[in-house]
Amino acid sequence: MLAELFAVMAPVLAGAGLGYLWVRLGHPYPVDFITRLVFNIGTPSLVLASLAGADIDATTFGQTMLAAALVIITMGAATFVVAKVLRRSWRVLLAPMMYPNTGNMGLPVVLYAFGSAGFAYGITVMVTVSLFQFTLGAVLNSQGNPLKTLAKTPTVYAIAISMALLLTGTSLPSWLANTVDLMSGFTVPLMLITLGVSLASIHVKNLRSGLGFSLVRVPLAAGVAWLIAGWVGLPPLAQSILVLQMCMPVAVFNYLFAQRAQREPVYVASLVFCSTLLALFYLPVLLALLM
Repeated sequence: MLAELFAVMAPVLAGAGLGYLWVRLGHPYPVDFITRLVFNIGTPSLVLASLAGADIDATTFGQTMLAAALVIITMGAATFVVAKVLRRSWRVLLAPMMYPNTGNMGLPVVLYAFGSAGFAYGITVMVTVSLFQFTLGAVLNSQGNPLKTLAKTPTVYAIAISMALLLTGTSLPSWLANTVDLMSGFTVPLMLITLGVSLASIHVKNLRSGLGFSLVRVPLAAGVAWLIAGWVGLPPLAQSILVLQMCMPVAVFNYLFAQRAQREPVYVASLVFCSTLLALFYLPVLLALLM
């Protein structure tokens, strides 16, 4: 079991570690360019490549999205209680509570732990989190009309096309499937490297509060995800992946949003850093229970 867990975590650690060392050694890394590349080309390609040919029916896909959405909403509601316990503003804690790192950390872990059979579920959860983060998150951070945000998000169109293919039982043409598969190949490695770069670029203070937040959020997210998955009626594999994805560390994008809105970015940085560091210890335990 230990060898299997190490095989799952090793690529994640290697990718993030590479990005971390790259920046620490003084090499330049175009974060803005890579982020745009991943979100505008890599992620839509990954969604199409994973969902279009996935062995998942439209009903289960919809149920997984519904379950993920309910978990996100429940975690948002729980923020008010957690904020009182930690004596912090709910506005600061809302995004870290709702949006785990289901992308550049969650997807690789799901891929290496559950293979292609579970990867479609991991993508589904990641897509749901992203939709909330870049619509509701944009509204809460005064970033303009969420409908315009959706219209400018290529992943939304990839989801719509994937749903149409799932509902009709249609496959992509071979030339397009091969192209999308090729383009999706760089996404996960770049996600991991960018995660390491982002962590190396964050200046962290108040580690104790960051660890305290993680110790509250992770068990809460696991319990909520497990209960909602059972209530919605997800199959065991989808249930395990929903729990795993919602227990991922705080997404790096939460720090970027906090920086832009000037809502205690230093504190949010500590949440990102500490939750990611703590994940190295609790994820192997969680994987041992779920695999």
